[in-house]
Amino acid sequence: MNPAILTAAHRSLRFGTKLRVTNRNNGRSVIVRVNDRGPFIRGRVLDLSRAAAQNIGMVRSGTAKVCYEVVAAS
Repeated sequence: MNPAILTAAHRSLRFGTKLRVTNRNNGRSVIVRVNDRGPFIRGRVLDLSRAAAQNIGMVRSGTAKVCYEVVAAS
């Protein structure tokens, strides 16, 4: 996973699927493309690249409660 582009890891969504991910704490959102598998930590659903995390304001905290929706299926 390249930390400089807007990507995410998800356990089961097809590679290439585009998601709108919204940080529930501040309402900021970003569109990312699934290009990896994971996360493999219990209770986590998505793993965002650093660029995507910066866009929604969650780099400092490292984790955040987010909502996501599929905007384009691959």
